[in-house]
Amino acid sequence: MTTTISLDEVYETYRMTEKEHFDIRAVTLGINLLPCAADDFAVLCRRVEKKLLSTARQFVKRAEKIQSYYGIPIINKRITITPAAVVLSGALTGDASRDRERCVDFARLLDRCAAEVGVDFLGGFGGFCEKGMTYAEQTLMESLPAALGQTAKVCGFFSLASTKAGINMRAVAKIGSIILELARASEDAIGAAKFVVFANPVSDNPFMAGGFHGLQEADNVINVGISGPGVVRRAVAGAPRDLPVDDLAEIIKKTAFKITRAGELIGRELARSLGVRFGSLDVSLAPTTAVGDSVGRILEAMGLERVGTHGSTAALALLTDAVKKGGMMASSHIGGLSGAFIPVSEDVGLAEAVRAGTLTMDKLEAMTTVCSVGLDMIAIPGDTKTTTIAAIIADELAIGVMNNKTTAVRLIPVPGKQAGDHVSWGGLLGDACIMPLHGENSDYFIWRKGQLPAPTTSFRN
Repeated sequence: MTTTISLDEVYETYRMTEKEHFDIRAVTLGINLLPCAADDFAVLCRRVEKKLLSTARQFVKRAEKIQSYYGIPIINKRITITPAAVVLSGALTGDASRDRERCVDFARLLDRCAAEVGVDFLGGFGGFCEKGMTYAEQTLMESLPAALGQTAKVCGFFSLASTKAGINMRAVAKIGSIILELARASEDAIGAAKFVVFANPVSDNPFMAGGFHGLQEADNVINVGISGPGVVRRAVAGAPRDLPVDDLAEIIKKTAFKITRAGELIGRELARSLGVRFGSLDVSLAPTTAVGDSVGRILEAMGLERVGTHGSTAALALLTDAVKKGGMMASSHIGGLSGAFIPVSEDVGLAEAVRAGTLTMDKLEAMTTVCSVGLDMIAIPGDTKTTTIAAIIADELAIGVMNNKTTAVRLIPVPGKQAGDHVSWGGLLGDACIMPLHGENSDYFIWRKGQLPAPTTSFRN
């Protein structure tokens, strides 16, 4: 059957891409590395290199061809792998110093492979320790500052909490010092931007830095992350100022439906071209530093004078829910995180609100209860105590655990910077005002360590 495309639809697609910053934010090729496992580290590395290069050799080329054919920009091409702690576990010797070196060498191998196939990032250098830490997970965690500091494309993650398990507070306490070391090991603390701490992470996340290829996924899959804050902002701004919020939600749903259809087309075509399975479509509004490409500006178009003021959490809840519903109407493959991201440094509207003092850490934390992820791309003073970093992480993980949702933390303690100072990373990472934190300490709470128990809602068997 031939599908007829009207002139109005042609113009609408042109307007979304050229005028309103609609794009495919990421196409991500997930690769299962479990078949590469070996007790011999050299054998493992040879197998991993062969698997990555053979599977991803045509990935970028095919993505660029599809981008050119359909005229919809694909901003990032990425790879996710099976969590590295699982892949490496059999090749570690028990000598902690030597094994940390092996983890760093493995990260360098991944970085070389990512560069050779031409992808922008490779995610999955991490592991899961919601209830306890294996030797491999502990060793890999301790290697993070060197591993991410010495690589350009490798991104890391650790899941420290889930609704089923609760929060591993011992790991939370440890990760606070790891993040500080990671920030100090790279220029302007940029290494910390490549690392995420999770509660309830999803296995089909196409976005970085927290993407990984889940153990329950097929051997090779394509996951797609679409983004259209500019398209949604224009639709919201064009609505009457006195339009009821339920009608506003309908406008957002219809807009999300349209951008989802375009994203699924790209994902299916790329998967077919590579001969791999089409996995999921992440319908997330992921902002950039481009003017008009801001989630914060959408909330302001709803009627807030500035994002962060009273009503911001309710407006974000409306936006996130409407985007999810619109995506689910358009595709049966909605997955990933899907909703709205609020990465502070990458969103012009959010960054301006922080500088103005309207958007504070406490308000951001409240907004994470209804957004897609959590505290994202937040610059904090370089002399922040490790226990304070751990306490911020514990708060955010608790929101995820108690509400059975994915939450994440990406904090960047910038050496030499204090609250109110400015840091600029350029590109998609943007720039940020260093956010002030509470001065009162949380030391004794973090030093208790142990396991924060799972909530009663976790018992559903």
